[in-house]
Amino acid sequence: MALADGEKLLRKVIITAAVTGSGPIPTMSDYLPLTPQQIADDAVNSYKAGAAIVHVHARKPENGEPTPDLKVFREILEDIKKRCDVIVCITTGGAGTPEQRIAVVPEFKPELATLNLGSLSNGSNLATYERMKAKGFKYAWEEKRFGEDKVWTNTHKMIRDFSKADRENNTKPELEVWDAGQIRAIKWMLENEMIDRPPHIQFVMGGLTGMSAKPSMLMYILQEIREEIGAFTWSVAAVGKDQIPLAAVTLALGGNVRVGLEDNLYCGYGRLARGSYEQVERVVKIAEQLSIVPATPAEARQMLGLKGKDKVAF
Repeated sequence: MALADGEKLLRKVIITAAVTGSGPIPTMSDYLPLTPQQIADDAVNSYKAGAAIVHVHARKPENGEPTPDLKVFREILEDIKKRCDVIVCITTGGAGTPEQRIAVVPEFKPELATLNLGSLSNGSNLATYERMKAKGFKYAWEEKRFGEDKVWTNTHKMIRDFSKADRENNTKPELEVWDAGQIRAIKWMLENEMIDRPPHIQFVMGGLTGMSAKPSMLMYILQEIREEIGAFTWSVAAVGKDQIPLAAVTLALGGNVRVGLEDNLYCGYGRLARGSYEQVERVVKIAEQLSIVPATPAEARQMLGLKGKDKVAF
């Protein structure tokens, strides 16, 4: 009986695996999933390792270039759904025009979809660019990803239009906060009844022009957003070397965690991760030391108030 009582006290954490993204390029890692089969395989392996959610972008199978092609998305999504129960969170922040980016929501009616809350400078990391150029790019499109005059656009009109599409298709938005000022957008959305309470928020930390991936920054923004909007569920994604350390801090603070090759190509010092599942395994081990266990997809659906995979269109 004592063990059963103890089991009831175990805290559950929702682990998300962002398996490919649109930022990393194939030259950076031979393990980056590019084809629909590879993306689905890493999603399923991440689920087996303990992820309740997988975050999905699509890439052209012939060269790994990010694409908004709905046919490619459908191939990935149907394969994942056929093979496991994991929740799929589809990107609306990847390649294409605003119209192409949001098209995945009415097309697939996912349980979750990202909704980014502000525009950011999409300038290159010059050190990364020089290193990749010296190594030699695998594909011509890769070098075009680097530049100092690019902007990743997420306007207030897009926020309004994307949230409308989410509501019409019973898709819960995962609100991506890249910088502290973007919490004002959440308050604006709530005040204008564009989203329901409690919102689900993901803090994306460590981007080149976003908020720093520091515990002090996380503590600050959590306090600010509690004062601004009240109750919410939350997760943290940290970029690069800060991914696992900030995941540990997030676990200790009671949050949920995102890892994956979209955010960090490594697993341990100097070793490329063979898949997002290896990073999921690391987080699971850290959580176990804190008496925290990974939530199942069914538990995550309940925690986030999702509609269930029987109501998606893939």
